[in-house]
Amino acid sequence: MKSYQIKKYIAEFIGTFALVLCGTGSIIINEQNQGSLGILGIAFAFGMIITAMIYVFGNISGAHLNPSVTIAFLIGKLIPKKEAAFYIIAQLIGAILASSLLKFLFPENINLGTTLPSGSISQSLILEIILTYFLMLTILEISSKKKYSTIGGLVIGLVLVGLILVGGPISGGSFNPARSIGPALISQNMTAIWIYLVGPTVGTILALTTWNFVKNKETN
Repeated sequence: MKSYQIKKYIAEFIGTFALVLCGTGSIIINEQNQGSLGILGIAFAFGMIITAMIYVFGNISGAHLNPSVTIAFLIGKLIPKKEAAFYIIAQLIGAILASSLLKFLFPENINLGTTLPSGSISQSLILEIILTYFLMLTILEISSKKKYSTIGGLVIGLVLVGLILVGGPISGGSFNPARSIGPALISQNMTAIWIYLVGPTVGTILALTTWNFVKNKETN
């Protein structure tokens, strides 16, 4: 395995670790401090850490930090199969280790920021699909044009903030299987975990399909 490939996988590992540590960590802190952060504070914790990681690792791995994003890039032939597999492995390991650290730091916390549907299963699934769809459209457009390189991370982070504000109270606002798998495994609460595997992945694939269709129309 070449050194530049290893750097990509390390970037995906660290980036996802940071995302889960800071994002779900904000949920834990909010719970332990009588809602001091609120949904807005939690949304900004996720949005700002993803912004930072995109600027840190975007030029190394593309900063997917999300298995559903990697799967969509694989389907769109924007990443080789082997590389995609290692990206997903790195992302999952990063998420699981981050949740393990949070369990060590906050052993009394039960759910560790696990995404759980507060409404019906159908509500959460539909929200995860649609909101991830919008997130992926943003990622695809920004990653396709160099003119967005300086503001791309901030735009994606702010979009994520908005989407969590919308979806968080109902689905938990995951949009990322790794973000959900980490705390679910470590807390041993796998309730409705399939929503957070299927929903975001369907959303990213639908976004890729839409984006390809629109771009093909632009070139005709």
